Amino acid sequence: MSSRRHLRLAQALAVTSAAALAVTMSPSTALAGGHGKPPKPPKPTTAQIQLLSFNDFHGNLEAPAGSSGVITTGYTETQNATTGAFQATATNVPAGGVEYLATHLKQARAGHKDSLTVAAGDLIGASPLLSAAFHDEPTVEAMNSLGLDVTSVGNHEFDEGYKELQRIAKGGCIDDGPGGANNQNSCAAHTFTGAKYPILAANVRYTGTLKRILPPYWIKTFKDGAKVAFIGMTLKDTPSIVTKSGIAGLTFDDEATTANLLVPELKKKGVKAIVVLVHQGGTPAVTTYTAEHGTYNVAPPYDATCSTETKNGVKGAQLTGDSAILDISRRLDPQIDMVISGHTHQPYICSQADPDGNQRLITSASSFGRLYTETELTYDLKKNDIVRSSVEGSNMIVTRDVAKDAAQTALISTYNTLVAPIKSKVIGQVAGGVTLPKTGADVETSLGRLIADAQKNDASTVSNGVAPQIAFMNPGGIRADLVPLANGDVNFGAAFTVQPFNNYVVSMDLTGAQIYALLEQQWSGANAPAVKILQVSEGFTYSYSASAPAGSKVVPGSVALDGTPIAMGTTYRVAANSFLSDGGDNFASFAGGTNKLIGGLDIDAFANYLTAHSPYAPIETDRITQVP
Repeated sequence: MSSRRHLRLAQALAVTSAAALAVTMSPSTALAGGHGKPPKPPKPTTAQIQLLSFNDFHGNLEAPAGSSGVITTGYTETQNATTGAFQATATNVPAGGVEYLATHLKQARAGHKDSLTVAAGDLIGASPLLSAAFHDEPTVEAMNSLGLDVTSVGNHEFDEGYKELQRIAKGGCIDDGPGGANNQNSCAAHTFTGAKYPILAANVRYTGTLKRILPPYWIKTFKDGAKVAFIGMTLKDTPSIVTKSGIAGLTFDDEATTANLLVPELKKKGVKAIVVLVHQGGTPAVTTYTAEHGTYNVAPPYDATCSTETKNGVKGAQLTGDSAILDISRRLDPQIDMVISGHTHQPYICSQADPDGNQRLITSASSFGRLYTETELTYDLKKNDIVRSSVEGSNMIVTRDVAKDAAQTALISTYNTLVAPIKSKVIGQVAGGVTLPKTGADVETSLGRLIADAQKNDASTVSNGVAPQIAFMNPGGIRADLVPLANGDVNFGAAFTVQPFNNYVVSMDLTGAQIYALLEQQWSGANAPAVKILQVSEGFTYSYSASAPAGSKVVPGSVALDGTPIAMGTTYRVAANSFLSDGGDNFASFAGGTNKLIGGLDIDAFANYLTAHSPYAPIETDRITQVP
């Protein structure tokens, strides 16, 4: 090679090396002295996590109607046109429906890298016919679709027994026979594959063992290394509010004790950030609304409970001191960072000091999918824990001014087609087409009387030719007003909305002394904080004094059957639903009944009676009388 070619090659290599050096040396490299790559940015020390939560959905796939389908946002002062008196009138906005809930949740997740959607029980059970007719499989499929990550179990998840709850969790079909039995049909649309989210039951175990019926907790590990555990529980008092046959062989443990025992186990797994999903709740205290012409006692709007502000004349409220969730929360281990609650169907965002004196958030999002709670929190990636002071929550209204979620609309359409023949069947008429309310100013209601009369006259409970003489109906089992069609017709769908539990009607023997005792149980024991006045059948009457001490409310000698005083030592044939028959709602006297005969479904008794007495004229007799 000539010297000229050597020179050209050397020059070319020099130019190439210079160019390469100019490309690879960034300003930062030059500042660093030209040694190696730019320094890596420091790893983040914290992560932002979003929790979206709700509770007590109760299978409300379609937008709920009436008072169940609105949220109170405030009050206005109005004047009665007849009396001239001023009053506080609630300002309500329509809310709820899974088509809207799914859309709101999607919108809320936007822009959040780490987001979870969680629930605190009673997603199924006491559901409208659209879900209940298919063993609540449609609701589970709706929850799968909207992206639910985890839920606790609630008391209504046991409405069809714990084995059915386990099927709901894992999938499979029930053989309901051709066309479905008891107006229910499993896997009517397709094979049910179960919940895609964990259903947690930390405090429910097989009696005599430590084995739980479902997982106690679920741990979510995010991509950035953050770990959050969710402990799920139902209320320990579940046995007193569900049918006992469905939970036979189970033990329900104290909520706080259960959660606290799991904390060390979670710590061993490297998890310090813990959220409790518990199906127990609180009750907001009455507050005041001040306007131009006066101050009025009102129920707090959806965003007022535990607020210290006065907004638009409404003073912030607090949870009542006897709220069960407060006792649970104050006993929870300080390592637990947040409590998401339910059961009482109330909206609140509250905080309470844990045993170490640090504030801990407690939330509840009303019911029926009308609200969801959005909680933002900071996770310390070095300490592997939630920064407690960062936890902030807000209840958000599920308004109906957003686009419907297409997948939810399709699901509802499928099951509406399948349920139509059951729902539309006319079972009777109400004279004048008037609505029969479930509640009223009096302790009795026309709807309560109708249901009690239907159960008293249910042919399926006649035992050896002896028919029930008296029937009792628990007010909590009457879930909605009876709303006939415009022409007065009542279809099965309307009746099922009133009584959605598929309880059986049970007849039994009770002595007069037991009847007196169960009447006193309306005001005493566990019912003292929230009185439960049983609805009674025609011919049964009594008087009570609200001012008398507990245990002596019933006026002696006033309890009568067809005008004849009930004798303490005489045996009477009594009918009640299977829930009450087991001593439900803290009426222990029913559990002591003898010679029990399990009849047909309560909804069938209702339908048969209405058919036989159509057009039904609402009864306004005074079966229960209050005296000073």
